[in-house]
Amino acid sequence: MIRSFGSKETEELFYYHHSKRFRAIERVALRKLLQLHAATELRVLASPPGNQLETLRGDRKGQHSIRINDQWRICFVWRECHCYDVEIVDYH
Repeated sequence: MIRSFGSKETEELFYYHHSKRFRAIERVALRKLLQLHAATELRVLASPPGNQLETLRGDRKGQHSIRINDQWRICFVWRECHCYDVEIVDYH
């Protein structure tokens, strides 16, 4: 379950199902956010394989990500079956 957001735009997309910033990826991003919200275990997010669940390093150490497309990711902190600091980021 999503407990907090790392960006206002991501929160807006989740609650209102639209965001000017993410218009081109809105539908897929919302579907992935709903998957994240429904997840009860981190390993559940490894499926479908297109999510490409990753443990991040460097500046984002302690976070995980799932892929929206080649350019965009949803980054989050997984703690005690909940997602925190959820944000959609341009990974390039």
